Amino acid sequence: MRDGRLLSVRPVPDLDPRRVALLVAVVLAVVVIGVRGLGGGGGPGAPPAATLPVQPAAAATGTEGGQVTVHVAGAVQHPGVYRLRRGERVDDAVRRAGGPARRADLSAVNLAAVVEDGRQVLVPTRAPAVSAPGTTSASATPAKVNLNTATPEQLDTLAGVGPATAAKILAFREQHGGFGSVEELGDVPGIGEVRLDALRDLVTV
Repeated sequence: MRDGRLLSVRPVPDLDPRRVALLVAVVLAVVVIGVRGLGGGGGPGAPPAATLPVQPAAAATGTEGGQVTVHVAGAVQHPGVYRLRRGERVDDAVRRAGGPARRADLSAVNLAAVVEDGRQVLVPTRAPAVSAPGTTSASATPAKVNLNTATPEQLDTLAGVGPATAAKILAFREQHGGFGSVEELGDVPGIGEVRLDALRDLVTV
């Protein structure tokens, strides 16, 4: 009773258990979806976010712009570090360094090879020529013949001196006790001023 009035009570209708269970499942599903939405999908069991493949950063190779850097050393006019276009040859690198030096041995270098970034192009120097044992270099000065000790065979090797003149030189040496100077060779019979001039730098006493 309220304020002297009677309240009427409506009878509660019977609920179907299957409908109740379905309603509870729907409510729970809504709650779960709402919680996941608020958490940003980062909770345990959430599917990983899709990621884009990361491209590796390009390594610094010194070939930016199609160029390579090489060190030209050895028998060249201007050794140093030079930049060339990618694909150029060793011959181009040697030319950039002023060309080969006077004693450069280009036969020991593959001039057709493609230059590589960061490499050294080394041009070696020719080894000096070595005379074989028992040979005389063409530029070597022949030893002078000593007029006081020379044999007939040694005198015979002198320009313009044959066996007959060599015998006269030996006879003069025996008669005068040897030569006191190269100029005395002009007193030997058969040797005049012209022949003496030719022999002056070839003999000694």
